[in-house]
Amino acid sequence: MSETLIANAIVERKTDKELYSYQKGAIDQIFEKFETAPDDYHLLYQLPTGGGKTVIFSEIVRQYLKNHNKKVLIMTHRIELCRQTSSMLTSFGVTNKVVDSKANLDDQDQYSCFVAMVETLNNRLQDDKLDISDVGLVIIDEAHYNSFTKLFKFFENSFILGVTATPLSSNKDLPMKDNYDELIVGETIESLIENEFLARAEFYSYNMGLTSLEVGSNGDYTVKSSEDLYNNSQMLSKLLEAYERHSKGKKTLIFNNGINTSLHVYETFRAAGYPIAHLDNTATKKQRKTILKWFNMTPNAILTSVSILTTGFDEPTIDTIILNRATKSLTLYYQMIGRGSRILNNKSTFSVIDLGNNFHRFGPWGADLDWQTIFKSPNFYTDRLLTDEELESNFKWEMPEDLRAEFAQSEEVYFDIKQTYVDSVKNGESSKVVLERSIAQHARICVENSEDVYDALALSKMLGPDIDDRIQRYAKCISKSTFNFLKWLTDDYKKKLSSHLRQNFDTIYEDIHGRPPEE
Repeated sequence: MSETLIANAIVERKTDKELYSYQKGAIDQIFEKFETAPDDYHLLYQLPTGGGKTVIFSEIVRQYLKNHNKKVLIMTHRIELCRQTSSMLTSFGVTNKVVDSKANLDDQDQYSCFVAMVETLNNRLQDDKLDISDVGLVIIDEAHYNSFTKLFKFFENSFILGVTATPLSSNKDLPMKDNYDELIVGETIESLIENEFLARAEFYSYNMGLTSLEVGSNGDYTVKSSEDLYNNSQMLSKLLEAYERHSKGKKTLIFNNGINTSLHVYETFRAAGYPIAHLDNTATKKQRKTILKWFNMTPNAILTSVSILTTGFDEPTIDTIILNRATKSLTLYYQMIGRGSRILNNKSTFSVIDLGNNFHRFGPWGADLDWQTIFKSPNFYTDRLLTDEELESNFKWEMPEDLRAEFAQSEEVYFDIKQTYVDSVKNGESSKVVLERSIAQHARICVENSEDVYDALALSKMLGPDIDDRIQRYAKCISKSTFNFLKWLTDDYKKKLSSHLRQNFDTIYEDIHGRPPEE
């Protein structure tokens, strides 16, 4: 391609997006590497979701083409990102061509910049349909996805710039440090919040029992085990309760780990009379456009989805993100929350409702993570994450508000099974005393809130979830947790609690009130 043609492809910026100081600083850092590093250098740049990665690399492309007699190729992993990137480049005055499955490449000599989805590009390169001999700069969006690395062999003499919010590979067996020479860390989330570029997240995290979830070959929880858990009526009720408590009337985006779960969520909220829509990757382009337009225009809209909106989706009016799923992926955790972080004149905060123990697993969004260490030693980070069993062993079971109201006369309803077990071992007692003391405490709070034994027995019937939690903790203490054993232990506990109340109601009542119950 002639130098004149490349120059003609660059016009003045047509966007009204002003580059912020941190974006200009990042561009200067990256161009310094262009000038000093070898032609085949692989550089990774990290910037949080919402920090303007596309703006930064669009300006980089503009400046690069203006000053170098080379072409630029930008790779994405989704067609929506291709189109958005192409549009942003155009607004920066960069004429570009989208290389999709329908693209006619007969006119490729007329372009200095190409935007392509990774799989389409792979096919075109295998078929020798795209001339990349003059590509000097390759930019990879969402670089943490490993699908890009198979194409690196085609660009052995090109400078590769990967951009990502989380420099942690989607495959722990293919760390990013094996494909990139260096990481440049951009602004932190906290800095972007302090300088009013991002909204601050307010967290509402629920303690969830997730030990039934199974991990698949990709290192994350399987869709099947997630749907088995999150589709049940108790979990759906908890989701609805969390929404009504923390987000009622606010624009809300719900993430699920499966289409069936999202459909169950849709039916649950619709039955409760809330404005909700469901979106997954089976929707047509027209359906998706209609739903997203409705979501944008409706102030109290609720949108339930799977993973289709984790990238390439920008809706600043979102007030609440609900994580109705668990994930072991730090990247996905940050992507989902990031969808709510766009700031507006009347929006400086947004809510995150976590129903997957993700906050406990990864810490708060915007925590001061050492990205350089994570980049250089990813296993050191991932291996230190607590397992679900370890997380849940630290949870303190809390009664739902409506149930706690039934025990309003009791100052404390919690009973520490683990500590009671530790104390019993120290004292040389049988482990059976743990459940005996638990039953006595349950009986006492029932009597504290009753006028007669029948009231107390009725209250004891409401303690099912609390009893289940105590039995689970006890079983872990004694390292015996087969299904049949747990079922027998639970049934036996409930029988003994009823018997204890019938036999000891008067005594417990008098101990509490200083007088016997009225006849």
